[in-house]
Amino acid sequence: MKDGMPDNGKKWVVPQPIRKDGAGAPDLGPRDVLRDLQNPDMLVPPTTDAGLLPNLRMSFSDTHMQLNHGGWSREITVRDLPIATTLAGVNMSLTPGGVRELHWHQQAEWAYMIWGTARVTAVDQNGRNFIADVGPGDLWFFPKGIPHSIQGLEHGCEFLLVFDDGSFSDLNTLSISDWFAHTPAEVLAANFGVPESAFASRPSKQVYIFQDTVPGPIGSQAVPSPYGTVPRSFTYRLHAQEPIVTPGGSVRIVDSTNFPASTTVAAALVEIHPGAMRELHWHPNADEWQYYLTGQGRMTVFGGNGIARTFDVRAGDVGYVPVAMGHYVQNTGNETLWFLEIFRSDRFEDISLNQWMALTPKQLVQDNLCAPPELMNALRKEKWPVVKYPGL
Repeated sequence: MKDGMPDNGKKWVVPQPIRKDGAGAPDLGPRDVLRDLQNPDMLVPPTTDAGLLPNLRMSFSDTHMQLNHGGWSREITVRDLPIATTLAGVNMSLTPGGVRELHWHQQAEWAYMIWGTARVTAVDQNGRNFIADVGPGDLWFFPKGIPHSIQGLEHGCEFLLVFDDGSFSDLNTLSISDWFAHTPAEVLAANFGVPESAFASRPSKQVYIFQDTVPGPIGSQAVPSPYGTVPRSFTYRLHAQEPIVTPGGSVRIVDSTNFPASTTVAAALVEIHPGAMRELHWHPNADEWQYYLTGQGRMTVFGGNGIARTFDVRAGDVGYVPVAMGHYVQNTGNETLWFLEIFRSDRFEDISLNQWMALTPKQLVQDNLCAPPELMNALRKEKWPVVKYPGL
């Protein structure tokens, strides 16, 4: 190979924007070959892709990493993914004993524990408190304005935070240290009934994340409130839920019907086996914000009027599908693909293309699509969120 050209009679050693039917031409650079290798369906789109859908994928690996003693964080908001107006995400890690300081938000916070364990605390508007330890697959939800904290336990932890506003930024949160730093000492003294000297060592700015010692057993930190504990738990064990199992994988759905505290965010944890796919479907009530946990796949989004675009996804990526747009997610790797579908809604809702066709008068569907009996006889009245057929 010389100057980006192949040796005589040899195939290209790097991917090229050339479709099997001969459409396209070599890209001799400059170019990012590694990026092209990660995005084969963007370099050579399927012939069914058409039109101008905006970018619907962003990787946390392409975002700013906020490093602190005690942990790190990075976020994807409308600044990074402009189409994602309904939800924003933060990926955070805390060391053993690392603390996401006492704080609150103008938005609700929904979280999924990726690995490790953490302790969360909160107090509601009626003085009722809450403390719980969470582990892999557990969720928490704090309504907007509810003060809370997160602390890594013995081995530390990593988790995903999702906020019900695409313009949210975790660095613009409302923190106790920041408020202390920007309140005159005499006002603090009057508020707490102590001398001004009690605040001589207060932080000069927002602490955000800091290193502390690993806390003792949860019982040792209990603080009895005269008003009791919160009436609805702020945590939920998603992995303990019985999944919907199909030949191609499984789905666990969580919303306000089984996690009553989660009033503005609904979600599904989807498992797709190699060779299987999240079926052709759409969501009638909300945009879909996705987070890919393991594996690799591809997603095509159909936007109507002949518009469709395919994106390649892998662990650590965020995907986005505007409300009611048809789409699927296909596992293109050799390991199980796990991802979260997250919605700004109190309910999870989806419509299956297969089920819709099966529950519509047969002759109408057949005439609409010129569909052969082979297709009509294969339609299912029961919904399979993940599909895989033997021999396909």
